[in-house]
Amino acid sequence: MKTLFILNDPPYGSERGYNALRLAHALLKADSTAETTVFLMADAVVSARKGQKTPDGYYNMERMIKRVTLGNGRVLLCGTCMDARGMTDEDMIDGCQRSTMPELAAETIAANKVLIF
Repeated sequence: MKTLFILNDPPYGSERGYNALRLAHALLKADSTAETTVFLMADAVVSARKGQKTPDGYYNMERMIKRVTLGNGRVLLCGTCMDARGMTDEDMIDGCQRSTMPELAAETIAANKVLIF
């Protein structure tokens, strides 16, 4: 099964991104053949900024994204949204990729399920 997650919210202040990444990781863990793509857009692109520092005991979006990429999931970032937030390719967590709306459209067409957070 091919699942596409689309995240819009900032990494902290709401738990939507946190819950989306928890589910994405759980799907990858439950089915080794699952194809899972996470597309970050709007303020969610900041979730993929490397070097995040969070208080002890608090979730860390960088670590959660790494769990998805290490589980063979894909994490794509809207390039226009990155540019609007002054984020460069060098700012991204390893394993993430700059992407485009045409690529999001293609991922949406190919997906069996699309989940929007």
